[in-house]
Amino acid sequence: MLDYTTYVHKDAVTWVTFVHGAGGSSSIWHKQVREFRKHFNVLLLDLRGHGKSKPSLKDAFNDKYTFDSITDDIVEVIRYLDIKKSHFVGISLGTILIRNLAERNPELVESMVLGGAILKLGFRSQVLMKLGVVFKSIIPYLWLYRFFAFVIMPHRNHKESRLLFVREAKKLYQKEFLRWFRLTSEINPLLRFFRSADIKIPTLYVMGGEDYLFLPAVKKAVQTHANSSLLLIEYCGHVVNVEQPKIFNSLVINYISDVSWEPIMVQEAMKQEKQRQLKVVT
Repeated sequence: MLDYTTYVHKDAVTWVTFVHGAGGSSSIWHKQVREFRKHFNVLLLDLRGHGKSKPSLKDAFNDKYTFDSITDDIVEVIRYLDIKKSHFVGISLGTILIRNLAERNPELVESMVLGGAILKLGFRSQVLMKLGVVFKSIIPYLWLYRFFAFVIMPHRNHKESRLLFVREAKKLYQKEFLRWFRLTSEINPLLRFFRSADIKIPTLYVMGGEDYLFLPAVKKAVQTHANSSLLLIEYCGHVVNVEQPKIFNSLVINYISDVSWEPIMVQEAMKQEKQRQLKVVT
């Protein structure tokens, strides 16, 4: 079973489950835990091969990772803890796992908050994948990871996010990285399905205005998915919870507290937040 940590609120019955991205660990939520545990029961997970979740003996003889099998890891923990339903908060690749979990086990999902969501691999993303395929057996995986992190998070204000993910990636074994890399290289059919299917679960996308690789696809999806809303944080890149934690925490906590938010309410929250950011800049 995955390694996990729970923070149980003395009064709250609502659960929030955090799912990190590839190469990270539950430690990337360190700027969220204190605020969220004031309001909810919190579950933090380390995905297989990440953080304190070491590969099992079974994994050692099985190179084939699938999104379904990794999603089932999360479900196993949820059922073990007897959590009937949870809000799920994810970042980057973690958003794909949450979306997959919602398709396979919708009865477990109260709402989804997808930060730095990946819904499509555009031209630049696919070039990165192809470069990785060519060089993965030649170049140390950490070099590749640093390169990918810089392309995805290139600006000066993204530096903290880059360093955090590279630091966490150092804890991965080369073989483990290659398993996850092969998994992401087979992602397109799943993403096509997610873009076309309008799931009947409240979904809030939280995207940075500087998340150039992944933001366009999310904008298009929100226009056609009735239960989805987009919160755009300006002056922010891919890892929104690390770069703008106060904004992320405040608005996501409000959203989870009232998942009946209508898109117009999200738009108003965006407007207010942009006004606040402009004041900070000037």
